[in-house]
Amino acid sequence: MGPVGTAVVRDGGAALPHGFWAAVRVWLEKPQVANRRLCGAAIEAEGTVLLGDGGEGSPQLAAGGPGRELRAVLRTLLPRARPAGQPASPTKELAVQDVYSGTVTFLPLEENNEGKYQIKKCNIYQIQLTHIKDEEWSVSIVAPSSEDWFSDGITYPKLAWLGNELLSKLAKWSVEQKHSEFRSTLSLISVAKYCKVYQDLKEKYKEMVKVWPEVTDPEKFVYEDVAIATYLLVLWEEERKEKGLAKKQSFVDLGCGNGLLVHILSNEGHSGRGIDVRRRKIWDLYGPETHLEESSIMPGDSHLFPDTDWLIGNHSDELTPWIPVIAARSSYSCSYFVLPCCFFDFHGKYSRRQSKKTQYREYLDFVAQVGFVCGFHVEEDCLRIPSTKRVCLIGKNRTYPPTECALIDNRIAQYIQNRQTCAVVACDRGVGFNHKDRSDVCKEAGSEPPDNEMETAGRIWMPGFQPREKVEQIRNCAALPRDFVDDVVLNVANLLLNAVPQKSNSNMHGGNMNTWNQGESLSLKEVAEHLNKETLKRLKSEYGGLQTLLKNNHQVFEVLNGRVHIRDWRKEKPSRKTKPEVKRCLSAEAFKTRLCWFFVHHPDGCSLPSESCPYAHGTEELRQSQTIKKKRHI
Repeated sequence: MGPVGTAVVRDGGAALPHGFWAAVRVWLEKPQVANRRLCGAAIEAEGTVLLGDGGEGSPQLAAGGPGRELRAVLRTLLPRARPAGQPASPTKELAVQDVYSGTVTFLPLEENNEGKYQIKKCNIYQIQLTHIKDEEWSVSIVAPSSEDWFSDGITYPKLAWLGNELLSKLAKWSVEQKHSEFRSTLSLISVAKYCKVYQDLKEKYKEMVKVWPEVTDPEKFVYEDVAIATYLLVLWEEERKEKGLAKKQSFVDLGCGNGLLVHILSNEGHSGRGIDVRRRKIWDLYGPETHLEESSIMPGDSHLFPDTDWLIGNHSDELTPWIPVIAARSSYSCSYFVLPCCFFDFHGKYSRRQSKKTQYREYLDFVAQVGFVCGFHVEEDCLRIPSTKRVCLIGKNRTYPPTECALIDNRIAQYIQNRQTCAVVACDRGVGFNHKDRSDVCKEAGSEPPDNEMETAGRIWMPGFQPREKVEQIRNCAALPRDFVDDVVLNVANLLLNAVPQKSNSNMHGGNMNTWNQGESLSLKEVAEHLNKETLKRLKSEYGGLQTLLKNNHQVFEVLNGRVHIRDWRKEKPSRKTKPEVKRCLSAEAFKTRLCWFFVHHPDGCSLPSESCPYAHGTEELRQSQTIKKKRHI
């Protein structure tokens, strides 16, 4: 055994040695965050063992005498990719932690002829923490020589990967002071089952990417829905085992969008349907076995699902808080799964309170609170999907017996009424609604609802509820009148340019770095304070408001960390994300197809010479867009 790498770390925040063991835990439970060829790891067993005398052939785990207590963890490494020509074979590994000496040793296991596991002679490695002095520590990895290390490129990468990639991540994690406000990914289901089902479904539905007729990114939406379907299939399989059910669960997806999730779940043997206010082009590709309905959903007695096992809300927007209510009132056995995205209350947009929580965390707590009021044990989990909004809430079991359904129904009605009343008061006062903590929920919802609310509960639960519009409105500032946008851009640019003394030189087109006025940077709040009320009101109706408008006009502005800057094109660097050949193609098509804003409006003109600027310096340089020509040709 010899060192394959050592990283020296400075621990100014007193994170070590605790941070080292937290980093080791990440590598034990979630190895895929370092090794992208792994799907995850399943912890099979763990417990304490005594360090013995060390039998013949046993590797040296740590210095010191026998009798010391060690922590042993048995895990199975789950490959993400399947090597060509052979099935994926999960690898079992025993990790032995010695807190006293600051080491953790990884021992690969192999099955013998008798079906028992024994330690392999190769691919043993150890991670060590050493205190050097004061705030200085080192994290090291030791492993056998290359003759005793066999890399399969998946479960066991090359030794150089251990000494570089893994070591750098462990060193970084060891001194990080990050505490997540969310649960670990896939904490409620078996990771091993998830990985297997996901690989099968990904292979089965990969052709959907090629025939995707929507304008949305096919890879993101297809693989995201495959991942959500995988999660539900594993969750439902475990529920059937837990409750002794033979029949597969039925479902209704409320606000099903492109319907792919419905299509996959139906194909995998679950009877169900999807409902959405707007039909999508891709619905025609699924066939008659996938049941999709174009209809608006009004929360009320006409939209209950007494024969359905599960209600799904996948980015269901204004229906999200209603789904626990609909599930509770549909039947005592109805469960729900919601994946909140946009923030909606029962009556419209969700108004947050001033708190230390992020808006996302606060909204998740609100939706969980709704589930609690509806009498559900609410569980939270993180999905493995390509999205920043990946926390799901699950209401599977009830907190009350069936005899108390009427009592819970009254509690729900009162809670909804109180939310609506508080929202009206908050609107009148011009402040956000401050919803109470979970401990106050029963007090808030405990009294009898007023007569008119009880009457309403028999028909539509909230008169005035606005379902999603059938025609999808564009609210990303792209549909705003050009004159309005140009006026805002000019006003904001002048505000930034006049925030510092002018260094104007009208003849310096593409001139000196010291004479071209770059303006000052201002926060979005400061910029908004200089715009009139009518402008702000109009922007508020758009998603993202002022920030979105400024980002859309990226020729002129750069928005970084909530601050607005005048873009200096001399400092622009080519994006690493775009492939060179694609970038050249895009640049050629767009080159000189729009007027240069700086040439027309900036007091010093454009900072680039005409031949370097991608925009036209005057109408005589304007070219027809190649994209338009292609469309006409098609």
